[in-house]
Amino acid sequence: MGSRIFSSILLWAIVASCILFYGPVEAVWLISAIAVLTLWEFFKLIRRLGIEPFDKVGILIGATLCLGPLYLEPFGFGSGPLLALAAIVFAVRILGEREADQRMESLAWTLFGIVYIPFMLSFLARTILIDSPVPNTGMLLSVWMIAVSKFCDVGALLFGLAFGRHKLAPEISPKKTWEGAIGGILTSIGIGAGLAYLFSDQFPPLFSPLLAGLLALPVAALAIVSDLVESIIKRRTNSKDAGATIPGIGGIFDLSDSLILTAPVGYVMFSLL
Repeated sequence: MGSRIFSSILLWAIVASCILFYGPVEAVWLISAIAVLTLWEFFKLIRRLGIEPFDKVGILIGATLCLGPLYLEPFGFGSGPLLALAAIVFAVRILGEREADQRMESLAWTLFGIVYIPFMLSFLARTILIDSPVPNTGMLLSVWMIAVSKFCDVGALLFGLAFGRHKLAPEISPKKTWEGAIGGILTSIGIGAGLAYLFSDQFPPLFSPLLAGLLALPVAALAIVSDLVESIIKRRTNSKDAGATIPGIGGIFDLSDSLILTAPVGYVMFSLL
C-alpha cells in the first residue's frame, strides 16, 4: 500500500511540475507520451486474448490525436476525420490481414483502444491549451484535473483500508468499498477547493474554492468509474496489472486510468468558465 501511494503521488507530482514549469508545447507532448504508452499497454493486454490488434498504426493514430489540438486543430483539422480515417483503414486491413474468426475482434478492440485512451486523453491537451487573459491558466487547470482525479485514488485507498466494510463492485474489483469511494470523493473535493484557494490569482475569476469543490464531485465520481473500467479490461484479459513499469502501481495504464473519463468532462467545464 505504501509503495502504491508513494509512487502515484511522486509520479504525478513530477508530471504536474513539468506541466507548470515548461511551456504548453512540452506539456502537450508529455500528455501525449503518457497516452501512447497507455495505449501500447492496452494493446499488449488484448494480445493475451489471442487477438491481434493493429497496434503500430493504432499507436501512430493515437499520438496524432493527442498532438492534434496543438498542431492540427489550429488549421481546422479536428479529430473526427482522423477517427473516420482510422475506421476505414482498419476495416480494409481486416479483409486480408486477419483470419476470419479474428476480423471483428481486431477491428473492434483497435478502434476501442484508440477512442477510449488517446482520444479521451487529448482533452487534457486541450485543457492545457485553453486561452485565457491570465497566463498559464490552461496548464494550471490541467494540474487541478490531475490532482483531483488522482487524489481520489489515494483517498479511496486510505479510507477503504480504515473504514471499508461494504463492497462497491465485488465482481469487478473486490477490494473497492463504498466507504473508500466516499472518502476518495471527499478527498478530491478538499484538494480541488484547496488548489483554487491557493492559486486564486491564476484561475479564472469564477473558479472560486466553493465552485472548484463542487466541480470536483463529478470528476471524482468519474475517476472511480474510470478505474473500474480498467479493472474490467484487466479481468477480461486475466491480468492483475497492465504492466510492471512502476513499483507498487503496475503499468502506465494503472497510473493514467482515472484521467480517461475525467479529461473530457474537465475540459467542457473549464471551457464554460
